[in-house]
Amino acid sequence: MQIDHQHHLAGNQVIQKDCPKNKIKFESGLPDTIVIHFTAGRSAESSANYLSSDVKASAHLVIGRAGEIYQLVAFDTIAWHAGESQYGGRTGLNKYSIGIELDNAGELKRVGTEYQAWFGGRYQPTDVLYARHRNETMRSYWQTYTQEQIDMCEQVCQLLIEKYGIKTILGHEEIAPTRKRDPGPAFPLDKFRQNLLSQNRTDEPDETGKEAVVTGDLLNIRAGAGVDFPTIAPPLAVGTPVKVLEEKEGWVKVETKISGWVSKAFLKYE
Repeated sequence: MQIDHQHHLAGNQVIQKDCPKNKIKFESGLPDTIVIHFTAGRSAESSANYLSSDVKASAHLVIGRAGEIYQLVAFDTIAWHAGESQYGGRTGLNKYSIGIELDNAGELKRVGTEYQAWFGGRYQPTDVLYARHRNETMRSYWQTYTQEQIDMCEQVCQLLIEKYGIKTILGHEEIAPTRKRDPGPAFPLDKFRQNLLSQNRTDEPDETGKEAVVTGDLLNIRAGAGVDFPTIAPPLAVGTPVKVLEEKEGWVKVETKISGWVSKAFLKYE
């Protein structure tokens, strides 16, 4: 599999679908970010058909549960996958990022011995994870991803890193945490991006010791770098100034009246 001169994936697993509604190209030096989503749909094919139709949503890729790939938008062209979003002082992540949709039903409800998606699809316990979302406090049921999907997504992201110099991989839930929950806890997002980006992160500027400002409403401050750690103080309000002490895998240790860990997505460096 490779990326050709027209910014399309080429390979036996790839199906190209026409999506003429997306025409605006990325600016020079972009894209530099990948955003991972779940489709919350019935199948990869149905999601690809929907996203390529005359609706105000699209993505660059849809990856199916057997590892098949539908490409809707060329990688040099802006797709409409992020919506209202912000991260690291940027807003409107569509114009910076490649959107990858993974065929997955998302959150499920338990119905007897099975689990049901919003559209009526039913799943067996072997395809379900009971886990807490990074932005929530209570556990719920989620459809798992297949290893074929995760492996294919990793292969694609590696190609994108090599071709476009991608520096950041994010979940939709991180750039729009009050609206979106994808890819959810069933996708190993932190490990996934650490494996892909660890060799590149040494080239990023060291922000330690700098001042930053909270950009998100009611930002939780935690005892450690991750949602599994408890909050240790009331949430930080938008506009709160903080001092950066340490960074770790998308989390930042900051100092205000106390010190604790917050998501880097909601800080703007001074």
